[in-house]
Amino acid sequence: MTDKRFIEDAYLKRLNTEVIDVRTGDTPCFTVKETVFYAMSGGQPGDTGSVINSAGDEIAITDTRYDSDRQTIVHYIAADNAGKLRSGEAVTLMINWPRRHRLMRMHSAMHLLCSLIPYPVTGGGVGETESRVEFDMSTGDFDKEELSRQLTELTERAIDIETSWITDDELDQNPELVRTMSVQPPRGTGRIRMVKIGDHVDYQPCGGTHVKNTTEIGPLQVTKIKSKGKQNKRVSNFLKVVRLKSVGPIFS
Repeated sequence: MTDKRFIEDAYLKRLNTEVIDVRTGDTPCFTVKETVFYAMSGGQPGDTGSVINSAGDEIAITDTRYDSDRQTIVHYIAADNAGKLRSGEAVTLMINWPRRHRLMRMHSAMHLLCSLIPYPVTGGGVGETESRVEFDMSTGDFDKEELSRQLTELTERAIDIETSWITDDELDQNPELVRTMSVQPPRGTGRIRMVKIGDHVDYQPCGGTHVKNTTEIGPLQVTKIKSKGKQNKRVSNFLKVVRLKSVGPIFS
């Protein structure tokens, strides 16, 4: 099992750790004792970045995913770099922070969208600049411009985003907290991670990475509301203005 440091601190960009296992073959990868790399799940892509071995070589990490046990995180590397890592070696992990922060902002934006559309979520996907959320709804009473205005208003209110934990029993007693129909919160550890936006905006189980405050998200634009089946409409978010003091670059 990998110690997931991003669960408690999504802003941790670099970490010294130890290699547990190196796997060669068609898809070379490695595992470590602990990681800052988010593994693909819940519609959010896995992190990319690099690992620096004891010889000082910087090796690109191209993807991050869960192993079959859903507890161990696997970091993928190019085939010609598999021989540069060994079990027991001390290494340094560094995530691609600009990419991760864009994903964090968009994931938090999707939670804001869920607060405005009070229907169960049937699916979704987090992108760096554009994301989608699919709702189980039969009404078309949502206007793109009005949703965009409401989303931007929420980001400008500087609402804090926090994480906390509840027990499996507490979630069972409050099933309405689960907004997603296709993906249920992971169980087995006895506790469920919750993401809370303000006191009354949004509160639901989530294992993804999020920003600390809605001002980091920036203005949002709903670009499309598209029917997918009788009771399923897809709402797309587009992160239009993304200049942030904490990051610097402009992403379009």
